[in-house]
Amino acid sequence: MKLKLKLLLLLLFILNHHVDSGSIVKFLPGFEGPLPFELETGYIGIGEKEEVQSFYYFIKSENNPKEDPLLLWLSGGPGCSSITGLLFENGPLALKSEVYNGSVPSLVSTTYSWTKTANIIFLDQPVGAGFSYSRSSLIDTPTDTGEVKNIHEFLQKWLSKHPQFSSNPFYASGDSYSGMIVPALVQEISKGNYICCNPPINLQGYILGNPITSIEDQNYRVPFSHGMALISDELYESIRRACNGNYFNVDSRNTKCLKLIEEYHKIATRHLLTAL
Repeated sequence: MKLKLKLLLLLLFILNHHVDSGSIVKFLPGFEGPLPFELETGYIGIGEKEEVQSFYYFIKSENNPKEDPLLLWLSGGPGCSSITGLLFENGPLALKSEVYNGSVPSLVSTTYSWTKTANIIFLDQPVGAGFSYSRSSLIDTPTDTGEVKNIHEFLQKWLSKHPQFSSNPFYASGDSYSGMIVPALVQEISKGNYICCNPPINLQGYILGNPITSIEDQNYRVPFSHGMALISDELYESIRRACNGNYFNVDSRNTKCLKLIEEYHKIATRHLLTAL
């Protein structure tokens, strides 16, 4: 975890010093030689005064960028930088598996990157995530509804600066908490395509991985963990009886349930750390 965090901070620092409104990054720390793909980073201003500045990483398809789909990738959280998707999920780079010696961690090319056949915009959202920021204090707390409108505006402005991708098939995609954002974004784009006067976005569909579709989804983690054999039958039955099926926002007076949920979280965390 420390290794990944150090690399993430270093990459963010380097990229932040190469960012303009659409700058090409040819080298990254930890990667030997020039990047074998085209990486663009930049900001798009949101709002009438463009006080919100949304940061993105854009990687052209390594196949046929003129015709391949254009994907928008949103990481979860809410509040995770999209560089997590780029480095740890579906991007063209990954950490080299080696013993950490205190130097800059090594990056290697992946064989499974979605950029083999698609153009991808990795967007830092909401404001405050990654390099996205606001030039003034926010009057209102960011909301899912507001973020959907911001992302839609981002897309319209990004495409106006990259008109060569306007006709490419477009897909909204993401994971985790973006399950709350992407479907609403698709609806917003669909409605916006019938409203004057911005050019329509060539919307074809959306992609979600491991999505949250409701806050209540968290209540299914315990039975899911049991079904995946991450916790024992004994622990699951004890939690089920003590918590009466409610494993999220447990009543503070139900101390037995809280104690068992704490034990569950310790086991789940141990499995997560092992996987990392």
